Amino acid sequence: MTTRRSFIKSSTLASTLAFPAVLRAQPAGTPAPNQRLNVAIIGAGGRGGAAVQGMKDENIVAICDVDEGRCDTSLKSFRDKYPEEAARHESAARFNDYRKMFDRMGNKIDAVTISTPDHMHFPAAMAAMSLGKHVYVEKPMTHTVWEARQLTEKAREKKVVTQMGNQGHADEGCRILKEWVEAGVLGEVREIVSWTNRPFYPPWREPIGTFKKPDHSKFIPVVPKGVNWDAWLGVAKERAYDPAYMPWKWRGWWDFGTGPFGDVACHIMDGAYWALNLGAPTAVEAMSTQATEDACPLASVVTNYFPARGNLPPVKYTWSDGGLMPPLPKELELGRDLNSEAGTILFGSKATVLCSFYYETVRIIPEIRMKEIAPSLPPKTIPRVKGGPFAEWLLGCKGGPKPGSNFEYSGPFTEAVLLANVAIRSRRRIEWDSKAMKVTNNPDANQFVTKEYRPGWF
Repeated sequence: MTTRRSFIKSSTLASTLAFPAVLRAQPAGTPAPNQRLNVAIIGAGGRGGAAVQGMKDENIVAICDVDEGRCDTSLKSFRDKYPEEAARHESAARFNDYRKMFDRMGNKIDAVTISTPDHMHFPAAMAAMSLGKHVYVEKPMTHTVWEARQLTEKAREKKVVTQMGNQGHADEGCRILKEWVEAGVLGEVREIVSWTNRPFYPPWREPIGTFKKPDHSKFIPVVPKGVNWDAWLGVAKERAYDPAYMPWKWRGWWDFGTGPFGDVACHIMDGAYWALNLGAPTAVEAMSTQATEDACPLASVVTNYFPARGNLPPVKYTWSDGGLMPPLPKELELGRDLNSEAGTILFGSKATVLCSFYYETVRIIPEIRMKEIAPSLPPKTIPRVKGGPFAEWLLGCKGGPKPGSNFEYSGPFTEAVLLANVAIRSRRRIEWDSKAMKVTNNPDANQFVTKEYRPGWF
């Protein structure tokens, strides 16, 4: 592995462009709830547009995006939807390299949102927290298991307020499920299944499924105007620009994405993982279509084995993706099917629960059983979140309650989720020692727990 070193280097401003806010400096210390935070946005295009809109009532002092065109599109959408709020952020500085942003404006920033491709979550978040900034990072929290542990420890050291953007964690359904589990409604849960139709983002060229690397002997791709390709690559090994990687298609390439696990498992597995306090698995097994050195498989089935936790029994948690569906549970009514997009089922000794993608619906099956149990369901005991995950994080930054998906929770959760990719890429059952952060039965698999970083970025 390359030498890890500071990536906050002296450099010049990437660019300062006009964007729809008259900014005001914040006093030292934690702002009061009615005061505005000075926020920097890293990644404003695509999913980052939600971060821009989520920060509309704060002071957006800087916006960093490697793709000027997609950033402009996102900001136009912000102006169109929130013209008055957008007008306040008119003087936000624009950058195409977050290192330069921190060099120039580090002392003017209170908090940072990060909505980049997966491979850049860790270095950007580590840079921000090292400067004492509060951090909101879209899911998955990191690109590798090792990185998740490092961010968790850094957040603890710096005592900053953190949040991973698995937004369903802030919603009603996750809380209902946890309240049911803690009240014993389900009895002992020893088995869980989750599924999804992802991935549907092909990382390969035609014909679909052949996983062909970009062949630059046949054409010479030209970096689009306004794209800082070097900054987009960031920690990844250097290579020529190719439209096979960006935008969005990066999810299927191991160097940039984490396949369906980083894409949606941080949503789909979240409620069950939280409700049962699953912690770290001790073993993971994976079956999949052919994964290559470069790209994730078309479909996989991954089985996680979680040990007993206090008075909670061991849990076998099976995940399937690529449209592979679990068997219909015997509790499901005849003629009723499972949602093919995604879902989760928890099999308890007293009741079986069917949950939707983000846990928007959480229902005991069959429905007649739900109606029987409904009068005796436990009261609400877990505080509810008002305004969603961005509002929850901002309130925490201003001295309010700690966000639910803070890194103390989402770090270990991300580790558990991303171990699936370690098992897929190693093509063997892995036995996992969480404390040591090592695969104990197959040392070669440990290469997938972490990765090498391009010099100058970490």
